[in-house]
Amino acid sequence: QVQLVESGGGLVQAGGSLRLSCAASGSISSINAMGWYRQAPGKQRELVATISGGSTNYADSVRGRFTISRENAKNTVYLQMNSLKPEDTAVYYCNLRQVRGAFENYWGQGTQVTVSS
Repeated sequence: QVQLVESGGGLVQAGGSLRLSCAASGSISSINAMGWYRQAPGKQRELVATISGGSTNYADSVRGRFTISRENAKNTVYLQMNSLKPEDTAVYYCNLRQVRGAFENYWGQGTQVTVSS
């Protein structure tokens, strides 16, 4: 089992910045992919950014404004969010995917990000 604990959400004005953190613990494979997804009220959960090895992937809506990074020694992934817009308001979820015999997919509890106009 893997546990994911997010932190760093909050309320910020448009144009501001926030940094989300997600610490993973438990049975973590050395090869995995971590990422951030978000879900706004009334909408489906959507990909924000993922990181696997040295590769990153971003949703078009956040590319150039958000940066995903990870600190392998701490099993922690970060999401630096700059130039925030009201449409970035959502619950942000941390995700970890790995294969340990079978495919495993884990989610954090979510952290609220609210951007006021």
